Amino acid sequence: MLTQIDVLTSQVEMVIRRALEEDVGDGDVTTLWTVAPEVMLDGQLIAKQLGVVAGLEVARRTLELVDERVRFIPKTIDGDSVADGQVVAEVCGPGRALLSGERVALNLLQRMSGIATLTRRFVEAIKGTSAVILDTRKTVPGLRVLDKWAVRIGGGQNHRFGLYDMVLIKENHITAAGGSITRAIERVQANNQCRLAIEVEVKNLTELQEALGLNVDRILLDNMTVDEMREAVQVTDGRIPLEASGNITLEDVAEVASTGVDYISVGALTHSIRALDFTLLLNAPYVGGQPCR
Repeated sequence: MLTQIDVLTSQVEMVIRRALEEDVGDGDVTTLWTVAPEVMLDGQLIAKQLGVVAGLEVARRTLELVDERVRFIPKTIDGDSVADGQVVAEVCGPGRALLSGERVALNLLQRMSGIATLTRRFVEAIKGTSAVILDTRKTVPGLRVLDKWAVRIGGGQNHRFGLYDMVLIKENHITAAGGSITRAIERVQANNQCRLAIEVEVKNLTELQEALGLNVDRILLDNMTVDEMREAVQVTDGRIPLEASGNITLEDVAEVASTGVDYISVGALTHSIRALDFTLLLNAPYVGGQPCR
């Protein structure tokens, strides 16, 4: 399970910078008018509920982009389960920077931790099966890199990142290609010079049989019943990986996994999550000396 990105990518940094520009604009007037520039603060980043922490590196970088003198000392690592009241990091540095960067750092940390927490629940629900939990492209526009990072931290895997790195022929593509799965796949294969993986969506067992003979890399079983999925697994007999999709919930994911499908994609991991609550509590200020106590 990937729990950290070794190097903060330019894409992640762009997300953070945009978020800071949106929030701070040309100046945090409240902080600038109430906090003297020489005031130094320290404090604790605290979880306010049980869950999985994700995004500590993002929170750290957010505060550092406001002022490079900020120090961020993690007390946990991404992927750890945290309890209500647990300190996940300590911070110290210029008071203006901590106050101006606080909301953005918390917003990103809370969303990523909410995604990781929900993903972990799905992963735990199918433990003992061979199925893998996948995310989808149902992410907040502009935040996909963070949303999908959080899924990995929670123990899931990423489906394609965008429309450019994998072929996924869905119902509307098939309709637009004249209603033929075979025709749609043949057109893709004729143009697939870079040999991207090809997945095709099927709605029933008849379409499955058609897709099985077309040299694709994965077949998506769209909104099939559990009995249909089980029969699809038997018919396929391991020849091509199968992915289950379609409003799968925590309540039914274990039953879906028991059918023998290889992957289960869950849009709710990123489109219906509840942020995990954190707070930043700062201590009384001190003036001069080193940036941190």
